[in-house]
Amino acid sequence: MTNLAPLSAIASPSQVSPTADHLAVILHGWGANAQDLYPLGAALNLPNYHYLFVNAPFPHPQIPQGRAWYNLESPNFDGLAESRQALQDYLLTLATRTQIPLANTVLGGFSQGGAMSLDVGLTLPIAGIFALSGYLHFQPESSDLSPPPIFMTHGTQDQVVPIAMARQAQEALKSVGATVEYQEFAMGHEIPPPVLGRLQQFLKGIASPPV
Repeated sequence: MTNLAPLSAIASPSQVSPTADHLAVILHGWGANAQDLYPLGAALNLPNYHYLFVNAPFPHPQIPQGRAWYNLESPNFDGLAESRQALQDYLLTLATRTQIPLANTVLGGFSQGGAMSLDVGLTLPIAGIFALSGYLHFQPESSDLSPPPIFMTHGTQDQVVPIAMARQAQEALKSVGATVEYQEFAMGHEIPPPVLGRLQQFLKGIASPPV
């Protein structure tokens, strides 16, 4: 892919507390943009979180105003290496920019954004990862980092990312020692209120872990 742009983001809804001490970085899916998931900040209603909704670095090849993390239509996921590096570099700047440490940062996303979150999140000492209707585009390997807790949901009726891909991802992540909270819903490729409720619980648990 061409026309790689610097990563940009839109920030938390104004109702989030200025004293928030955790950060959620949220990545949109193929052909969407940061505005697509922006309403999640208000819907999750977690005052101890700031949110950053990140625009992918590539223009979508068919959808005006749409963005892409890489080209899903190419056999080698053209653009993935560039997006991976850009996202890693971006995340490593956030502690200075937001005054919230990487250890209090959660990376997550929907569909292609979920795949990017699993890819990059496993390489950094972050607080957690979530993938909604996501998948893996690589085989995870054990590393010196302890994998952060991972939350995954998927629809049994998803016709965009088949449920088998989510199940395979769950097993692959567990095979490298990751703790994966995985739940299936009778839904398609979407984020309905029950999924938001489970995501809210996951994020609460990271910000206020049991003693």
